[in-house]
Amino acid sequence: MTALTVQLATTEDTERLGQDLALALGKGDLLMLSGDLGAGKSTLARGLIRTIADDNGYEVPSPTFTIVQSYPELRLPVSHVDLYRLSSADELDELGLDEALEDGAVLVEWPERAQGALPTPSLRVTLLGDGDGRKAVIDGEPAATARVQRSLAIRKFLREAGFSTAERRYLLGDASARGYETIATGDVPPLILMNSPYNPGGPIQRGGKTYMQIAHLSQSVTAFVAIDRLLQSRGFKVPGIELEDLENGFLLLENLGNEGVLDASGEPIPERYEAAVRLLAEVHAQSWPQDIDVAEGYSHHIQSFDRDAMMIEVELLSDWYVPRMRGAPLEPGRKAEYVTAWDKVFSRLNNAEKSLLLRDVHSPNILWQEKESGIRRVGLIDFQDAMIGPSAYDVASLVFDARVTIAPALQDHLLAAYLDERRSGDMVFDEADFRAAFAIMAAQRNAKILGIFVRLDERDSKPIYLKHIPRIQTYLNRVIGHPALAPVKDWCEKAGILSSEI
Repeated sequence: MTALTVQLATTEDTERLGQDLALALGKGDLLMLSGDLGAGKSTLARGLIRTIADDNGYEVPSPTFTIVQSYPELRLPVSHVDLYRLSSADELDELGLDEALEDGAVLVEWPERAQGALPTPSLRVTLLGDGDGRKAVIDGEPAATARVQRSLAIRKFLREAGFSTAERRYLLGDASARGYETIATGDVPPLILMNSPYNPGGPIQRGGKTYMQIAHLSQSVTAFVAIDRLLQSRGFKVPGIELEDLENGFLLLENLGNEGVLDASGEPIPERYEAAVRLLAEVHAQSWPQDIDVAEGYSHHIQSFDRDAMMIEVELLSDWYVPRMRGAPLEPGRKAEYVTAWDKVFSRLNNAEKSLLLRDVHSPNILWQEKESGIRRVGLIDFQDAMIGPSAYDVASLVFDARVTIAPALQDHLLAAYLDERRSGDMVFDEADFRAAFAIMAAQRNAKILGIFVRLDERDSKPIYLKHIPRIQTYLNRVIGHPALAPVKDWCEKAGILSSEI
């Protein structure tokens, strides 16, 4: 990849480049900063560290005399190194840079003084004079340079939207390739930027398709835009889209706030969960199109949650969770028995009621809108993977919230509230069929999640999700006793992956 060049007409431009670099850095990155005295290295470093700290007043003293200034408390721990007064490259061994790179990122000014003794940098930034201003020349390892190029593309997107001086801050990265930022433009609250590059979907799994294609997961922001506008047209509260770049995968969204359905201690607020489950009843009472025009040259087809998608998801349990529990991979014959058991169960869904599935209706994706009324009190986000399938799926997702424990009494209350809403509005609603579909979808979803959380730990080095596993195990144990799930229950009991209390 060729070097990137950024013009820096003012000190503020240099600080903003620090923001852009901060949002491209990750654990293990070594960033070298070169330039003459007064070139702006300290200004850039200060902008970078304050962005990671999410604090414009964060104290960033010069490490000229201390050589290393460490910030272990930040979201991404940073060690800021200034080698200007380094007397010998041998002193580098005492700085602990290898350990710092294991935990976070390292920013080095005057790397030339190390006489080639530093590790290979992820990124190099050279600040040079350029007429009345300066320019930054950025190069480095291809993966790191690509991250910077993506970050600079976001800055260009904001500039073209009229927000050239917007302040960017990390908001979150989820279990997918998407990332989110807050964008302060003078409005309160700040806007939300979704950074969602096209996802090719990884290796081929079967039938010439990737996992994402089989499971019908969205690969671009077009899906989000389509579902957002569809829900908005039906009166549901979703983020307004302020600006979009479908080709590059950038969206600038309305900020729905951070008040959710949990109280200050992280416990469910029953009234808000009930409002959400009654909203789902409203969703499921409507008919939905499967083909949506998004923009000129862009359309979206809402896929069906078919048997292939359901099956590849539950196979996450047999491929990741079961080997973790047993300490050994599952034998091919046992895996085939597992697939056969689920195939029998899924056949029970052939005549189940179908509707729009938002797919991840649980606490992280529900934002309470206190100033709204009716169904608009429930703000919805993260619905780009929406499909058409058994309406019971989203109810199971909410009632068995993967991120917070829902006590059995509240589970029963929420299901009863949903059923009450459906019975009152639909005379042909079949409660018995729905309850069977609810049990199947709850088991399917929780089997999938058990596999995903183990995979996130083992494959993606994200062990934080393991803390949720005991909750998901309990959920699976609670629903698997339904007669519709007898083949899967029998397999799980023989495999020894269920507790004795079901």
